[in-house]
Amino acid sequence: MNASNIRNPATPVDTPSALQGVKVVEMGQLIAGPFCGKTLGEFGADVIKIEAPGAGDPLRNWRLIKEGTSVWWQVQSRNKRSVALDLRQKEAQDVARRLIAEADVLVENFRPGTLEGWGMSPEALHAINPGLVILRISGYGQTGPYRDLPGFGVIGEAMGGLRHLTAEPGRVPVRVGVSIGDTLAALHGVIGVMMALYHRKVNGGPGQVIDVALHEAVFNVMESLIPEYSAFGAVREAAGSALPGIAPSNAYPCQDGWVLVAGNGDSIFKRLMAAIGRQDLADAPDLTHNAGRVARVAEIDAAIGDWTHGRTVHAVMQELAKARVPAGKVYTARDIAEDPHYRARDMILTQRTRDGYDLEVPGIVPKLSLTPGTVRASAPHVGDDTDAVLAEVGLTAAQIAQLREKGIIQ
Repeated sequence: MNASNIRNPATPVDTPSALQGVKVVEMGQLIAGPFCGKTLGEFGADVIKIEAPGAGDPLRNWRLIKEGTSVWWQVQSRNKRSVALDLRQKEAQDVARRLIAEADVLVENFRPGTLEGWGMSPEALHAINPGLVILRISGYGQTGPYRDLPGFGVIGEAMGGLRHLTAEPGRVPVRVGVSIGDTLAALHGVIGVMMALYHRKVNGGPGQVIDVALHEAVFNVMESLIPEYSAFGAVREAAGSALPGIAPSNAYPCQDGWVLVAGNGDSIFKRLMAAIGRQDLADAPDLTHNAGRVARVAEIDAAIGDWTHGRTVHAVMQELAKARVPAGKVYTARDIAEDPHYRARDMILTQRTRDGYDLEVPGIVPKLSLTPGTVRASAPHVGDDTDAVLAEVGLTAAQIAQLREKGIIQ
């Protein structure tokens, strides 16, 4: 499917995008702020990305490179327009203020105080654009004793409590495998932006500042971590692939890999035990509810592991599907790319890059029935849209040329 034409077949072609008419100025780089801009852009917002002349956003050169550009960039910056602007220079800051004056949303993920140093504090920006929604993503937030410390997503994952739990017991904490701290912060930022825009439109409120800290975004999904400590003094520890206090839910070995089995619902547990030939456990009175199963979790895990050990992943998946027990293979990139379910739900799209090659990329989440997300434009080269965007805010061709001669824009 061509990624530039993704719409629900039942959607009238003249139906506007969900965020059509919303203008976003994205400042900052790498992951958290830009992922927020990516998400808003996929649902119709006009996202103007300000990046440094020359190399641009460092993400352009992260991980695997094709035709001189990271393939990650092709996903992170689709639907955006690139303005190459050296924000260290006063004239560039003046240009940025002109862009922000006409924007609905400003997204930035600089260290706290950076905008203020450029004369773009929230107070100054609201003076020229009272309705502006300002999303600020940082390591520790805009207040508090740690606000000035440098903070990346990995640090947020550690301080938020996640890294302590992602390990085998007694072994070194490991990362999730992706920049989950940054992405969680970005998604919280999207939620904040949408609530602020709703308040402005429906309640007639002014613009406001959304303060997202990386560690707080991680902490917000840590479930019962603090209530358990408060009520019982319990410090939850790493448990590998198990889900402590909820049984059975674990990864189990097969002949050719691992399978995840979630048999922790009361009725699901009975079906699971019947499927593996352990009717004795299915009928045990003390295993009827979760608390009893937690007390005997080692025995239950051993029974499931003994059953899976002599079977292939495919055989286990087939038998548990018949028993209506949730189970899942541990997918690699190849598994995802070849899975028909991903294809059927448009979660693998073909996107033509501006360098002229086709690239398979992730689809869009969430799925909206009337105003689905779209990929309208591939990721830009540095400064592809500088002239057009600056002309839209009233700069003449001569003024743009003068800025370019000074090295302020590209």
